[in-house]
Amino acid sequence: MDPVAHVKPSRPPAKRVLPPQPKQAAIVMASFTALLWVVHVVNILMTTPLSPAGLNVHGIRPWDPSGLMGVLWAPLLHGSWSHIMGNSLVFLLFGFLAMSGGLGQWFAVTSVIWLVAGLGVWVTGGPGSVHIGASSVVFGWLAFLLIRGVFSRSLPQIGVSLVLGFFYGGILWGVLPGQPGISWQGHLFGAIGGLLAAWLVAKSITRPQPSSPSLTPGLS
Repeated sequence: MDPVAHVKPSRPPAKRVLPPQPKQAAIVMASFTALLWVVHVVNILMTTPLSPAGLNVHGIRPWDPSGLMGVLWAPLLHGSWSHIMGNSLVFLLFGFLAMSGGLGQWFAVTSVIWLVAGLGVWVTGGPGSVHIGASSVVFGWLAFLLIRGVFSRSLPQIGVSLVLGFFYGGILWGVLPGQPGISWQGHLFGAIGGLLAAWLVAKSITRPQPSSPSLTPGLS
């Protein structure tokens, strides 16, 4: 009797709807959301007659080379209490659901959205304007959640996208120019970043993976 090598075909990762470690995902998103509030409180405390913009001066300033640093900081900054309250719940919910592929995938998806949104705003925003707010990331996560099931051909994920589309799809109108003082560029390029991230995730799942042989006993 000699061992016979059988090569088992690799299987793509499970196309989950909820995070594989829900408690960890909840802690990460609760901490991330709390960070937004801490930054906002610090921002309020630093806003004085001598510094009326506070930390918001570090937002994205289109076409200003020094404003490129705002790509990193803008999603952490908010202009008012109503601004941060309007973003917090959807930020928490969409970020949690976007972690269904695990923490590593979520970090990659969020990074793509963050950078595409920020750079898109810097290129297309009006000169002299300052763009801040986590809504660019929120729009990116929503677009990612709405389209990932189509790219990955996952019926459960498509089902979740239909539910999210029913309850939250209306906010996607925010990608169009409209209300003064609202960064539609951030919304638009955040959504584009989410679509790109969904395509990249689906591509990584469907890419053939090298299989390792496993030895199982066989009869000779």
